[in-house]
Amino acid sequence: MIQVLRTPAELKAWRKNQKGSVGFVPTMGALHSGHEQLMKNARRENDLVVLSIFVNPTQFNDPKDFEKYPLTWDQDLKIAENNKVDAIFYPRYPDMYPDEYRYKVAENSYSKLLDGAHRPGHFDGVLSVVMKLFNVVAPNKAYFGEKDFQQLTLIKGMVDAFFMDVEIVPVATVRESDGLAKSSRNLLLTPEEREKAPIIYKTITTAESAEEAAKALSAAGFDVDYVTDVHGRRFVAARLGSVRLIDNVQI
Repeated sequence: MIQVLRTPAELKAWRKNQKGSVGFVPTMGALHSGHEQLMKNARRENDLVVLSIFVNPTQFNDPKDFEKYPLTWDQDLKIAENNKVDAIFYPRYPDMYPDEYRYKVAENSYSKLLDGAHRPGHFDGVLSVVMKLFNVVAPNKAYFGEKDFQQLTLIKGMVDAFFMDVEIVPVATVRESDGLAKSSRNLLLTPEEREKAPIIYKTITTAESAEEAAKALSAAGFDVDYVTDVHGRRFVAARLGSVRLIDNVQI
C-alpha cells in the first residue's frame, strides 16, 4: 500500500527507515502517460520510488494560471498505485515554505532566456522547490522529462553547482499519436483547440528555420511567445486560447 506523507518531517521519518536506492519523480499532479514513463524508469532502476505531488505557487508568474491548474488527486493516486510507487509526498504550502519564500535559488543566465524571458521568476520558483524536495526526499536518482528541456538543464546545473548527491535522469518526451507532447495543461484545451494543438510539433519539425516556424504558427492562429534554436534544439512556446503550450525537438 502506498504511503501518503504530508509533511517534510513525515517523509524524512519514513525515509530514515527505508533501505536501498530511492528514485524520485517530482510532479504537480494531473498525471498522464508522460509521468508514468518517469515512474516506470524509476521503478526499473531503484529499490524504492517516491512521487511528489505539489502545485508549486512560486513558479507561476500568473496567479490565474495557478488557480486553473488541474487537480486530479483520485486519478493520480490510481496511476501511482498502478506504477508501484512506494510513497507519495503530498505537502501543503506552509509545510514547503515556512519562510514564506524569503529564501530562494536563482540562476542568472540561462534562466533569463526562452521561457524565463516570458515568465519572470518562474525558474527561481522551480529551482527553489526542487532543492527543497531533494533535501527532504534525499533520492539517489531523480527523473525529469525532456519536454521541459530548459528546466531539466537548469536543474542539472543546480545539482552540479551545489555538489548535490543526486543523479538527474532525463526521459524522452512522451507524445500523443498525433505528435502533441503530453502535458497536464492539455486537459484545459477545448476540443477545437486540442484538434489544432499538434500543429506545433509538426511545424517545428518541418520548418527550415525558427523564423519560418514562428510565422507558420502565427498564420495557423497561435499566439507565439517564441520559436528559438539553441544548441541544436528548437524551442517553442505558444498559446491556444488561454492555454500556453511548450515543446522542443532536436534539430
